[in-house]
Amino acid sequence: MQQSDNHPAGIEIALWQYSRNDRDWNRWMRSLSQDERDRAATYQFEGDRASFMAGRYLLRRLLSLSIGTAPGKLVLSPDKNGRLSLEGRDTPQFSLANADGLVTVAVASGCDHVGIDCERIDVEIEEAAVASYCSRDERRWIAELPAHEHPQAAVALWTLKESHLKALGVGLREDPRNIAFAWKDGVPVMVGGDRDRRWHHRLIESGSQHVVALAACCQSGLPHISTRIFQDDSMPSE
Repeated sequence: MQQSDNHPAGIEIALWQYSRNDRDWNRWMRSLSQDERDRAATYQFEGDRASFMAGRYLLRRLLSLSIGTAPGKLVLSPDKNGRLSLEGRDTPQFSLANADGLVTVAVASGCDHVGIDCERIDVEIEEAAVASYCSRDERRWIAELPAHEHPQAAVALWTLKESHLKALGVGLREDPRNIAFAWKDGVPVMVGGDRDRRWHHRLIESGSQHVVALAACCQSGLPHISTRIFQDDSMPSE
């Protein structure tokens, strides 16, 4: 899908530290499909249930603004790999991620693929796990950093790789070590001469204790990226 110069690619990212109030959860449920409500009911722990509902609620709110359809009337269909799309539409592209109190959604126009991922900045990743998803050069890069920077660097690489694999729609069915990153002028770039230069990757300032990574493939070059903190003003908590 190629875009003309008059219609450059753009990505809107919303970040939401959602409510822990179950009165809000009941309101979110009204925007969800019956399948989503049924799935929410299967979660054993309230935190997991709230995270799922908040993610789908935020996704529906943003897609509603993008295409002008009421949130509850959007039909989200998963493919065989579980990746969601809008039934009957090829656009916009979108991606959803959540981690421990934060939900983030990216909605893209003029992009072939988009993926977003988030993770707590202080999550502990064991050395063996780092070796399972980082290339040799990436592990060397982490080792050369000051010791106190190792954990955040490991989380940053994980979220970058996860966002890219989500954009491709393959998830961890592909070995994340096949996608390696280096930094150029403070910006993450995929390494390797055969890498598609239409891909763009960014670490997004989250305003919280989370690392957020974005991956986008755009024919027209670097997309315009706007980020905002979502405020659920439809019916504030009491």
